[in-house]
Amino acid sequence: MIELFTADTPNGKKISIMLEEIGYEYKVTKVNLDDRDQFKPEFIKISPFSKIPVITDHDNNESIFESGAILMYLGEKSGMFYDHSNKLKINQWLMAQMGTIGPMIGQHHQFHHYNPGKSEFGEDRYFKITKRIYQELDNRLKESQYLAGEKYTIADIATWPWISRHEWHDIGLKDYKNLSRWYVDISKREGVIKGYQFMNKKDLPPQP
Repeated sequence: MIELFTADTPNGKKISIMLEEIGYEYKVTKVNLDDRDQFKPEFIKISPFSKIPVITDHDNNESIFESGAILMYLGEKSGMFYDHSNKLKINQWLMAQMGTIGPMIGQHHQFHHYNPGKSEFGEDRYFKITKRIYQELDNRLKESQYLAGEKYTIADIATWPWISRHEWHDIGLKDYKNLSRWYVDISKREGVIKGYQFMNKKDLPPQP
């Protein structure tokens, strides 16, 4: 059984979606970020940088931190959404999410959504970067059905929750035809809906 230590964030939703998609039994242990649970010594033991999500695989008593590493682990363990014949391309798009898409859109959330008016430079910078990311993803998805090719993979599972906050971004997802098609198609998957709702059964992925 997998124990998922997490909060209701894009990074947290990556793993709940993956666990629903592969059909694994899992238990959610909520990490309350507002109460600074992530800085408690017992959590730091399994997450050295005090970040969510973390999983503990109780089948082998192994804990894994960093959402990309968790997706790779679950992909390997389940044999799903991490095709070895396409591993290089999957890894590239997964790392693009980990290194660029998530961190940059996360900064846009901080300046534009959580702290508007505090830094004109920050708001302008990360709005432009997020808009560029939308365009770059749209360009890629004009060439292929999914990020790493014609099959749905952990690269899509990693990226989709960040785009699911498109209402916060004020960029206009519907203006990006290929990205919108990809987003809507994935939002209809049963595992995605259940994973999105892992902390609130009334939540539904917002549509463009």
